[in-house]
Amino acid sequence: MLLLQLSSPFKLRCIAELWVAMLGKRKVQPSSKMNERSLMATSCRLLFCSFFIYVLISSSSVTKLAAGGTAKGNSSAVPVDVGVIFGRENWVGRMGLTCIQMALSDFYASHPHCNTRIRLHVRDSGQDVVGAAAAALYLMEKIKVKAIVGPMTSTEARFVIDLGTKAQVPIISYSATSRLLSCGQLPYFIRAAQNDSSQVLAIGALVQAFGWREVVPIYMDNEYGEGIIPDLAYTMQQINTRILYRSVISPFANDDQILEELLKLKTMQTRVFVVHLLPNIGSRLFSIAKDAGMMSEGYVWIVTSGISNFLNSLDNTVIESMQGVLGVKTYVPKTKELDSFAGRWKVKFQEDNSDMPKDAMLNVLGLWAYDAASALARAAEEVGDVNFVFMEANNSSNFTDLHNIKVSRAGPELLRAISSTRFKGLSGEFSLLDGQLQSSTYQIINVIGHGGREIGFWTPENGLTRDRNTVSQPNSLKPNLRAIIWPGDLSSIPRGWVIPTSGNELRILVPVRHDFEEFVKVTQDPITNATEVTGYCIDVFEEVMARLPYYISRTYVPFAKDGNLTSAGSYDDMVYQVYLQKYDAVVGDVTIRANRSRYVDFTQPYTLSGLVMVVPVKDDNNKNAWTFLKPLTSDLWVTILCFFVFIAFVVWVLEHRINKEFRGPPFQQAGTSLYYSFSVMVFAQRENIVSNLGRFVVVVWVFVVLILTQSYTASLTSMLTVQKLRPTATDLNELIRKEEYIGCSSGSFIKGLLQSLGISESRLRTFSNPAQLDELLSNGSSNGGIAAAVGEIPYMKLFVDIYCSKYTTVQLPYGSGGFGYVFPLGSPLVHDVSKAIMDVMEGDKISTIEKSGF
Repeated sequence: MLLLQLSSPFKLRCIAELWVAMLGKRKVQPSSKMNERSLMATSCRLLFCSFFIYVLISSSSVTKLAAGGTAKGNSSAVPVDVGVIFGRENWVGRMGLTCIQMALSDFYASHPHCNTRIRLHVRDSGQDVVGAAAAALYLMEKIKVKAIVGPMTSTEARFVIDLGTKAQVPIISYSATSRLLSCGQLPYFIRAAQNDSSQVLAIGALVQAFGWREVVPIYMDNEYGEGIIPDLAYTMQQINTRILYRSVISPFANDDQILEELLKLKTMQTRVFVVHLLPNIGSRLFSIAKDAGMMSEGYVWIVTSGISNFLNSLDNTVIESMQGVLGVKTYVPKTKELDSFAGRWKVKFQEDNSDMPKDAMLNVLGLWAYDAASALARAAEEVGDVNFVFMEANNSSNFTDLHNIKVSRAGPELLRAISSTRFKGLSGEFSLLDGQLQSSTYQIINVIGHGGREIGFWTPENGLTRDRNTVSQPNSLKPNLRAIIWPGDLSSIPRGWVIPTSGNELRILVPVRHDFEEFVKVTQDPITNATEVTGYCIDVFEEVMARLPYYISRTYVPFAKDGNLTSAGSYDDMVYQVYLQKYDAVVGDVTIRANRSRYVDFTQPYTLSGLVMVVPVKDDNNKNAWTFLKPLTSDLWVTILCFFVFIAFVVWVLEHRINKEFRGPPFQQAGTSLYYSFSVMVFAQRENIVSNLGRFVVVVWVFVVLILTQSYTASLTSMLTVQKLRPTATDLNELIRKEEYIGCSSGSFIKGLLQSLGISESRLRTFSNPAQLDELLSNGSSNGGIAAAVGEIPYMKLFVDIYCSKYTTVQLPYGSGGFGYVFPLGSPLVHDVSKAIMDVMEGDKISTIEKSGF
């Protein structure tokens, strides 16, 4: 029994010594004859020795295959053959194999009376797709395994999973994390690890928190790299961040090819990079990036869990080149069980892999392998009454006949049992949903010093938080994270972009026009041929540039033909030059239009938006001899006359009996009463009122007459001195029905708009300057002019200010976006310039610029 507990080298030595001892008890002389009894005794000794050697070898083999879990316990346990495909030359594969063996050993040590025992069959894939497929096919056809753990990479797993689906053998992977390996489409694939795409929300939260508007993903050209890109692109779109370029690195790229790709990125304006590479490629990339000067001030590097989970295993030189990098790392709760296992694992790993470096570190992939093996052992025990055999598909003896591959009878039950397994593992709660591990917490780290420093966490419920159990503040303008040291040993948040084309100044295109030069005016010095650009649009842009938190070198280039100041094309042509990347921006009176927005990005408008119609005005007041009657309406005149007669009658009734001035013949009494009523209007009455009641009536009448005379005087004065101007037309549709001539600026988009409203081109007349527009409106539609002109608010407002007494504007229901500055699609300047425009528009500086420009 003591011999059974010895290691394999000691067993073999003891077996050899035992064999020599058994044979050495009887010395055989060549010349002597052996009798029958001695021959029989010697044979018995040899038979006993052979049997003992067989037991020792069998015990050693079983111990090795079952990882120590079947050496004791239930002797009648049903063996369950399970294959393991790993890369022997990859220390990650060896780490996973050690964890799997320890998981089975720990499980059966704590459950000695299980009815099943997993028996491992290990095959090396050679880190090759064909090798992995061949290993899987061998395990299924020859060994008839009931499940396979592995292979290591997503590329190797693709074909192995298809084989497992056909043979109904569950394929359990703790390291194939690509989104392209969808568990929903591959029913016999179980991902005992996190899906790579589950971390894109955490990456998106980081990008949004720091306000970066453009990122460049750097990923591998295989299943592992391409799997994350669709979800990353969608997440960036949701937070209004663009991906204008995708940097693809071949798994077989050499250092020169990686450097060539990095130098291409260096010439771009984007400085935020999301790196999704395997550790071996990622470590080379950062070392080359540091030598290329791309780990300095202004750069932002975010690495996915594919690198973050392996930080403790990277060389110190690689860590030194990654200073300031942000990482999204799988969160593993710290427990006493985990600490105990890590110590035991290190001892066993060094014992089983003496040729590997002694500083190899355990990471989350090993914990996932441990939990996957534990789940498989639990599932095998649950399906213990199922006959673990294969059903023959045909009589072919060729195990490479993929069409007639054998089908596992226990596969569906084992798959169901694994999918429903729930327990607390070393990596956290082991719970499968749709065939993959569920874990939603990520740790945000910052590479500083000799490793990654924790700066916060991300969860779907709370987003980015400083501590795992705290709740983020949605109204906070700053990310709820600990202090970050960025590349270049800076503490200030990088802007995330630079001026493109290797830092050259912005080449800004400006329009050349000779009408409404108050907006943009280009002049040329006749001696030096130097051009000067002025105007309202330029003044606003210069003020906006002064409000930016950084300086941008710029130069204005007129959009003119060579050698003169003649425009080189329309505004659409000018905008298209930015789309062709010939210029970096357009500054001028460029209207924000939907069709232009397909090619470029516009800033916030810095002028009023909309269209108006300019029409002549006419005076409604016709001054003639009867103008004095216009202040009062005819009904009011009749009413006043009736009141004069009524007051005369009332005064006569109250006074003629007691006042002799109201006596006499009837005609005299009527004339006196009427004269008195009218004379009160100018306070020229001569008759005295003697009765108190009469006096009261006269006082009231005097007050009424005073109000009437004052109102009449004011109205008449206004009509004789103030013009009452009214537009000659207020409805564009009415002008269209009357087939009047309509004017618009030459080269403007408004001509196309008017034609879409049903106005024929023959009824449209264009103007190129305010004086020409004034002439057309003055002549009128019947005299070779126009009845109205349609234009944008800024132009027409300026025109009416020049000819304020002749024309007025009528608002139209057709809109325009106003004037905005043009930048290339996805330019991060758009966001900053728009914020600066709002700052200028809300202050009093814009009024000063308007007064100066107009």
